[in-house]
Amino acid sequence: MSTRQELSAELQERMIRFIADVILFNHAVSAKVGLGASDSQFMTLLQSYGPLTPRQLSEHTGLTSGTVTGVIDRLESLGLITRQPDPTDRRKVLVTPSLEAIQEKLAPLYAEQGARMQAMLSTRTDEELRIISTFLADAMTSAQPPNAI
Repeated sequence: MSTRQELSAELQERMIRFIADVILFNHAVSAKVGLGASDSQFMTLLQSYGPLTPRQLSEHTGLTSGTVTGVIDRLESLGLITRQPDPTDRRKVLVTPSLEAIQEKLAPLYAEQGARMQAMLSTRTDEELRIISTFLADAMTSAQPPNAI
């Protein structure tokens, strides 16, 4: 049986490989629809957090305001996002994902991967799913934001 240290090392290695595989898959999907790596990460952030200001996108990604503007311009030209006035501060703009365009252009490219993930999760007990969920939440909390490097 493996020691705790060996199990921890194995988990860390598997997480690194999983992250790499996900990133490579996302790059392939992005290239297929004409997006760059930063572009697809912006879409992930907007789908996770909802509408964000350009400044918030810069804070989440560690990218400069000029780079953020370029990414927003590309995403807007593809119809994947819209710029809308912030209802709480008319000086600000919110970058909002276009759910219709995402469903049309991106969702089909992730459908097979999503089905495989659901099939794998269906083999787990409720308790195992709770443990996995807690682990992933803790892992996300311990991750450093890009601008902390």
